[in-house]
Amino acid sequence: MEPVTRFQKDYHIDLRDVDFKKELKLSTLFGFFQDVANLASDNLGVGFEALDKNYGVAFVLMRIRVEVIRIPKLDEEIEIETWPLEPGKLEFERDFIVKDKDGNIIVRATSVWVLMDLRKRRLKRSDSIDLVYPEIITERAIEGSLDKLRAGENLETTYHKTIGYSDIDFNGHLNNSRYVDYIMDCFSVEQHRNYRIHTIEVNYLNEALPGDTIILKKDLSNLNDNTVIVEGIRSENEKMVFRSQVKIIKKQG
Repeated sequence: MEPVTRFQKDYHIDLRDVDFKKELKLSTLFGFFQDVANLASDNLGVGFEALDKNYGVAFVLMRIRVEVIRIPKLDEEIEIETWPLEPGKLEFERDFIVKDKDGNIIVRATSVWVLMDLRKRRLKRSDSIDLVYPEIITERAIEGSLDKLRAGENLETTYHKTIGYSDIDFNGHLNNSRYVDYIMDCFSVEQHRNYRIHTIEVNYLNEALPGDTIILKKDLSNLNDNTVIVEGIRSENEKMVFRSQVKIIKKQG
């Protein structure tokens, strides 16, 4: 296939992809983003197999913001389009839009990735790999910079989660989509029934590995602004694993 900067892939929303409301789970959407990002990178010659074989590195997601206009439902067909921006010294930005079968944009996302040395577990500069884009795109799915999130001020422990086999990916650490499941589990089924996610932003701060126990904490002090902060802290050394900000809106009807 000829290398392209803009890359599209169609997805069908199956039973395994949805929650009890028959709506696409956010963790599955994050999995779709990871899948299409790798396919797009593979098209450019830097998919995960090529990166590992040729450079001993992998792309690792650092920050992401997702804006949900409408969440797709069971049996829908969607198209995800993704494109990278010109790399910085360390960071690779990649944007996404999700369209329904009628071509309406229903989700927008922007993300920041870095290269990690798989043996030394250290970050590598962007110019340590040979990557050329067929065209340079400056268009953004979401305007504005993707900055670091502020810490929660009134955090209360929600639950503890020990990472096991089903949580890790081919890099041997907690997969970015599983963090989203942990965040969603900080809300009750009744809350999921009555509210929906409008935006979710996640900062991935430190690796989480099998056997680690993460303490999930939630800050509801900004609930009047429909904003909830969720943080994950490694219990063994109190290191911050991730920080997230979720904006919710009440469902209509």
